[in-house]
Amino acid sequence: MALRCWRWWPWSSWTRTWLPPSRSTQNFGQHFSTQEQAPQICVVGSGPAGFYTAQHLLKHHSRAHVDIYEKQLVPFGLVRFGVAPDHPEVKNVINTFTQTARSDRCAFHGNVEVGKDVTVQELRDAYHAVVLSYGAEDHQALDIPGEELPGVFSARAFVGWYNGLPENRELAPDLSCDTAVILGQGNVALDVARILLTPPEHLEKTDITEAALGALRQSRVKTVWIVGRRGPLQVAFTIKAARPRRRLMELLLRTATEKPGVEEAARRASASRAWGLRFFRSPQQVLPSPDGQRAAGIRLAVTRLEGIGEATRAVPTGDVEDLPCGLILSSIGYKSRPIDPSVPFDPKLGVIPNMEGRVVDVPGLYCSGWVRRGPTGVITTTMTDSFLTGQILLQDLKAGLLPSGPRPGSAAIRALLDSRGVWCVSFSDWEKLDAEEVSRGQASGKPREKLLDPQEMLRLLGH
Repeated sequence: MALRCWRWWPWSSWTRTWLPPSRSTQNFGQHFSTQEQAPQICVVGSGPAGFYTAQHLLKHHSRAHVDIYEKQLVPFGLVRFGVAPDHPEVKNVINTFTQTARSDRCAFHGNVEVGKDVTVQELRDAYHAVVLSYGAEDHQALDIPGEELPGVFSARAFVGWYNGLPENRELAPDLSCDTAVILGQGNVALDVARILLTPPEHLEKTDITEAALGALRQSRVKTVWIVGRRGPLQVAFTIKAARPRRRLMELLLRTATEKPGVEEAARRASASRAWGLRFFRSPQQVLPSPDGQRAAGIRLAVTRLEGIGEATRAVPTGDVEDLPCGLILSSIGYKSRPIDPSVPFDPKLGVIPNMEGRVVDVPGLYCSGWVRRGPTGVITTTMTDSFLTGQILLQDLKAGLLPSGPRPGSAAIRALLDSRGVWCVSFSDWEKLDAEEVSRGQASGKPREKLLDPQEMLRLLGH
């Protein structure tokens, strides 16, 4: 099946890159006496930020013990639930995280929702330090009329649906329309467009959920527009290349202006599916169907740019454009949620206020990843960020800024959770679920068939 492309299509990806320790962090663990107590450290969240933070702490302090608490029953966060199914190489980082989780100084505690099952203060009482690495679990709302209509979804929920995030397993998007519009021009928008337009047979050997694959086989979507309020110089998607921004602009310009050759022109003309980038357009209103029961289009305000550099912003010109479509996916950004009333939170920026990972005015409390800096960057950005938070924590430990004396760690927290009827999932439990997923996938030639129902997972574990 041919795919007609109106603009160059960069493949978004999280790169797997390992950075050597800087001079300031090399041999960091050697500064700690082997006679001192083992610090008990808690990490909240088992995505890249959580695991990279734990990895740094274990590597640079030979006696540290790290407990990782996770709301889901399964680990790995956005590596499992965010990376596109057709990018399996990006998920190889799970092998490294697995090595960390198998350390005898690390323990995974799944099915524990911090802020609900246990408070942050209770964690602080049980550990010498607590690191919040729980990511960005919410999406930015469009805040336009008609956003609530059937046919309008967040890209985050759509990604969760095809990647097997339990809370999105019943999303059931209607793919019977011929045109879809994605609002936002970041890597997630490109992933979603690619999944919508990729021939389903090319996804059959990935870990996409069977429900999503079945819906894509029946899909009638032929055209996808990726809409941005600013211009090509401000697009948020990235490529793997030296001088990536300049290279990206060269590719966009060449594809937009060069006349295709005979063969390429013929291929485009015969393609049954197509996509394109629409610049200088801002969503103004979701247009309803005649009966008002679902989305049938979107009204876009035509924009122009004002300002220079980082201050550049899109302002409406007064013109509008109506774009018919039956599916609208909002991909204008993720955002973090406040986790607990005792933890400071900046609702405007969607982050925990911090200085180099130290939570402002709360000694012994730290943060890393998206909840620290906002939902930007790729996996290497999160790795560097998390290593820095780990380094800062160990510096505070060495300087005597953290509580002295023994702390009970997970023993106290497990007792609390038991008394509250919360059943923790261990990493060995996860490995049983992992084996079950792999076994189910083998029948259809997939690397795994993800388990979607938390209750089924608990039954498989004998609970």
